[in-house]
Amino acid sequence: MEGETSWFSHCLDEMSREIGVLDSYSELGDEGNKEANAVSVDLILPDDLLERILAYLPIASIFRAGCVCKRWHEIVSSEQFLWNFSQVLSQKPWYYMFTSSNEALGYAYDPILRKWYGLELPCIRAPNWFIASSCGLVCSMDNDSRSELCVCNPITKRWKKLEEPPGLRFSDYSALAISANRISLGYTISIVKSKQVTGNFFQWDISIHIYDSETTMWVTSLTEVLTGWRAGDESVICGGVLYFLIYSTGGGAPENRHGLITYNLSTRSSHGLLIRSFVPVPCPLTCGRLMNLKEKLVMVGGIGKPDRPDIIKGIGIWVLNGKEWQEIARMPHKFFQGFGEFDDVFASSGTYDLIYIQSYGAPALLIYDMNHKQWKWSQKCPVTKRFPLQLFTGFCFEPRLEIAP
Repeated sequence: MEGETSWFSHCLDEMSREIGVLDSYSELGDEGNKEANAVSVDLILPDDLLERILAYLPIASIFRAGCVCKRWHEIVSSEQFLWNFSQVLSQKPWYYMFTSSNEALGYAYDPILRKWYGLELPCIRAPNWFIASSCGLVCSMDNDSRSELCVCNPITKRWKKLEEPPGLRFSDYSALAISANRISLGYTISIVKSKQVTGNFFQWDISIHIYDSETTMWVTSLTEVLTGWRAGDESVICGGVLYFLIYSTGGGAPENRHGLITYNLSTRSSHGLLIRSFVPVPCPLTCGRLMNLKEKLVMVGGIGKPDRPDIIKGIGIWVLNGKEWQEIARMPHKFFQGFGEFDDVFASSGTYDLIYIQSYGAPALLIYDMNHKQWKWSQKCPVTKRFPLQLFTGFCFEPRLEIAP
């Protein structure tokens, strides 16, 4: 299919099948006394220097490099190379787009090489699962019982199944987040559960559950009842603080129907009642999404019309400074129109310095670069819309080799 590259042909596990017993240098002429026309880099560079050079390649090119010769294959498969790879500048985050409404099938987009790869995800069995990512790890939770959790590296296919989290098994809303430490490679997972108090629409039971990869244990760190507010399915961990959006259950003005709650994971404190950490959103919001970009809390959301907050007039990007939101970008109208069937439902996901935005109704993918303040379309996804109700969604993740669950 045009525009598609098979990812599996470049996997490290397959390299040994493709590599013959090749010399790691260019063959010389038949006559030994003649000067060679060219000298291979392999003859000049020592292993440690070659390792550092290869570590700066885009991750897809690293897999191809492992197919060049036996020596290169051994280098990119070594523990030393993985350490060098982790020390270089972070790879640009990829975006995985689900292209089926029922099965976890799709393609991953590499913004450096501007290519789509067919990528099979371990653990995830449906596109409606809860998904969160951090530093190369992807955490998933099923959307039915919400008791099946896995952590995986989608590039190396290494994965781990976690024990069922404590608390209510069937909650009305759940928000999943993960934060991985780039130095220790340990990780923390949080789940915010929200369930309506029986017979009372305005009161909701809120519980926060934390998993630590070092202790491999879940802890229920908070239970509380919110009045007039409920949690949803959007949360993120940033700078050791858990942030999650809450939604009004008692009406009110459009600009007061959403808010942000903060919870310090280090002290396991919200400074008293959760509602005391309340931060209002900057405008009537639709499809609000939270993301960690270089340990800064960023929110992407649809900006509702003043008289019709359920209809969006644009998409904005904000950064939280203290308790104040600062708008840093707004999608230009030409891109907003470019989605075609764009309505008030869209997906967005980001990490490091890239934010991806796509409509649920089309495979078009828009990228915002925080460093360069630039909007641009991705290369066209190799899948087209086949029927009117076909939905598309996805998530972004950092492609990394050295981290494992």
